[in-house]
Amino acid sequence: MNPPDNNQDYAPSLPHSQLPTPPPQSNSNPNPDPTSISISNPSFEQMVSFSAPKKRRRGRSQRSTSSFHTLPNPGGILPNIDAAPRSTNPGIGDEIITINKDATTEALLALTAGFPADSLTEEEIDFGVVPVVGGIEQVNYILIRNHIISKWRENISSWIAKESFLDSIPNHCISLLDSAYDYLVLHGYINFGISQAVKDKVPPTQQQQSKPSVVIVGAGLSGLAAARQLLRFGFKVTVLEGRKRPGGRVYTKRMEGNRVEAAADLGGSVLTGTLGNPLGIIARQLGCSLYKVRDKCPLYRVDGKPVDPDLDMKVEGAFNRLLDKASKLRQLMGDVSMDVSLGAALETFRQVYGDATEEMSLFNWHLANLEYANAGLVSKLSLAFWDQDDPYDMGGDHCFLPGGNGRLVHALAENVPILYEKTVQTIRYGADGVKVTAGHQVYEGDMVLCTVPLGVLKNGSIKFVPELPQRKLDCIKRLGFGLLNKVAMLFPFVFWGTDLDTFGHLTEDPANRGEFFLFYSYAQVAGGPLLIALVAGEAAHKFETMPPTDAVTRVLQILRGMYEPQGINVPDPIQTVCTRWGGDPFSFGSYSNVAVGASGDDYDILAESVGDGRLFFAGEATTRRYPATMHGAFVTGLREAANMAQSAKSRGIRKRIDRNPSKNPHACATLLADLFRDPDLEFGSFSIIFSRRNPDPKSPAILRVTLSEPCKRNDDPVADQYSNKILFQQLQSHFNQQQQIQVYTLLTRQQALDLREVRGGDEKRLYYLCETLGVKLVGRKGLGIGADSVIASIKAERTGRKPALSSSGTKSGMLKVKSGALKRKLIRIKGPVPLNQNNNGDSETVKHESLGNGKASVQATIADTIRSSSTQEENKWLGTGVASSSGIHSS
Repeated sequence: MNPPDNNQDYAPSLPHSQLPTPPPQSNSNPNPDPTSISISNPSFEQMVSFSAPKKRRRGRSQRSTSSFHTLPNPGGILPNIDAAPRSTNPGIGDEIITINKDATTEALLALTAGFPADSLTEEEIDFGVVPVVGGIEQVNYILIRNHIISKWRENISSWIAKESFLDSIPNHCISLLDSAYDYLVLHGYINFGISQAVKDKVPPTQQQQSKPSVVIVGAGLSGLAAARQLLRFGFKVTVLEGRKRPGGRVYTKRMEGNRVEAAADLGGSVLTGTLGNPLGIIARQLGCSLYKVRDKCPLYRVDGKPVDPDLDMKVEGAFNRLLDKASKLRQLMGDVSMDVSLGAALETFRQVYGDATEEMSLFNWHLANLEYANAGLVSKLSLAFWDQDDPYDMGGDHCFLPGGNGRLVHALAENVPILYEKTVQTIRYGADGVKVTAGHQVYEGDMVLCTVPLGVLKNGSIKFVPELPQRKLDCIKRLGFGLLNKVAMLFPFVFWGTDLDTFGHLTEDPANRGEFFLFYSYAQVAGGPLLIALVAGEAAHKFETMPPTDAVTRVLQILRGMYEPQGINVPDPIQTVCTRWGGDPFSFGSYSNVAVGASGDDYDILAESVGDGRLFFAGEATTRRYPATMHGAFVTGLREAANMAQSAKSRGIRKRIDRNPSKNPHACATLLADLFRDPDLEFGSFSIIFSRRNPDPKSPAILRVTLSEPCKRNDDPVADQYSNKILFQQLQSHFNQQQQIQVYTLLTRQQALDLREVRGGDEKRLYYLCETLGVKLVGRKGLGIGADSVIASIKAERTGRKPALSSSGTKSGMLKVKSGALKRKLIRIKGPVPLNQNNNGDSETVKHESLGNGKASVQATIADTIRSSSTQEENKWLGTGVASSSGIHSS
């Protein structure tokens, strides 16, 4: 994300240019190694441990792992070189290089950064890191990429320059070094953070005057991450924040009284996993040591007595088995499981296997813990996708940051131009730029980044002009946005002991199972005797209207019921704070989840930019890999900073071509030839290119038809008559000479997709193209100036990209078809899919087959499947947002 040392440009030199779950790949996720237990060169065992999600451990804001997902295989550490051809006469690109003898360790470190072991990420392919996907060049690129990441992690407070690798990289691989280094810097995998070396790379203010300007809405972790990166790229940045402070849903409040004080994290509080957590590296740059949250978490009954450990283990095992059964059930149900809740499945299984849960209050505690992990009721969580992010779980310990996460926020906010108490009402975006209205002020820029929580988008607090695309509006409705609240209590002394960090309490009423069900002790890290009680699930919503005095009275009653029988006095707290995240107008909740009817795809849709690279989105609800986490919010800011830099560069290329098109015909012809070496669609004699980042069906596409011999006659006399008439009139001389000719036309993306579906060979397609669509095939020059800008835009977007059918898989939503291939990768699309347009412009639709016909009763469907398979702010809504998937779990 940072420019090279010269700081000349706002971005590094760029090349010109679901049920199945893929291996963890990162969306511009820096994922450094942040543990307090220094692991500069971790052992194989330490690194491998990260691949096993710990989402069933209580006291953790995590979800359970299941056999339904395919986790990365740490054993396949090194790139697959067996398939790469080797030459007996080594030359450029035909031998595997050796950079470091310990390539396995470097590969493991890259794995924690979200890179697959033996293939490229989708983002790397789009960026064009190698000229050809697959083969030895890709292997060498991966080795170089891993080496760069490893070297920077040895000293994360430094700025590692490209020149430092020249002695270790063979001369014939310098282009791969350039590619890997530029990619890693632009996307924030290295050289990011708040160290002095990184700060020194921010160009002086006077150098920003001619650079693009960006307005960022929201100073949470995503907004701050993006702002710092864009400033380093040389952009002019203005951050608008509605609150009086930065951080958003990460909020550390200072509590004090009677010479006792402590730092309370009222929002995101736990760094969930440290081996790949970018916020851990920020902490290390600050010189902070992380505190591991210990696993011990005793439970207490309603009457205050400890739960029998054997019974505890038995019920927890039964609960986990029900989750396993639910995972198998969704496989059997197929797409129908999208319309079923996790709660309905668990309840049905509990009834069928009723003897597995002897103690319902203990079983309900685990349900409350699950609802805490998802900030949502199990009755509203999607059975199909509630834990779709599990394969990307960051390994390592769960940790507290001593002094609170506010330390990270304030370090990230330093020297960032933030305007506080600026509540945004309207965001206008168009070809000329953006206008953001906050109160009576309007802020203009070239681009805008919206980082507000999903709850704000759901509430419609911000008006977008023009209105957001329908697919984005639909995903905002589908995704869930849950609630977690806290009661923070500062006591005169620690009465609960210092040998544990968490303990739980059971309730009799299932409807109140989430009420003060879990306590976190911060005595070891907050600077004083601080205890925080969590309120999850339905209880969190009731808590919003509970008077704070009643809430504190209830918590003290529970604590005294547990400790006074042990002869331990529970004093009155010195100070208490109750959060109200649901009523906070800057969040309207805590964090996102996959509700019934939604899927991981919706996170991707919410992340899509709109308005031809003018309006961008970031935040924890825009990452399918790390939703509901602090680190998820942070990495989306880095991701969008890279996207905005690339968009600005692409727009600059288009402007230069538009200003002086007469001087660029040869350049555009060359660009066009290069792009058609790797078309997005290819069938018969037809090849099509279009923007892969613009899903709008009306976005432009360029069609090329290659003709090398006279067309064979078709059995259909009508089709034959029209196609021959048109083609022979235009191309007869070329046909007679048996020469190859290429003709072009501009289409919309949807028309290109429709053309591909036409059956009957090239003759029928030509008939459909010329007669049904009414387009005219022309030579390259006949495309005109308008096509030049389309060509330049596509080239800038995918610069140097190679054939995209690789071992890393085809990008979701990306249509790539080899010539003559009838078997195409199916893209899962919810609902009817537009196929053709009639003369009125209306879309005809086709229904996809699914595994279920109609929606029977949820309980009946599940049962059948089982049988078949056997301040004022603080007082009103204190909190600024609970981080992550736990109320505490944020990062």
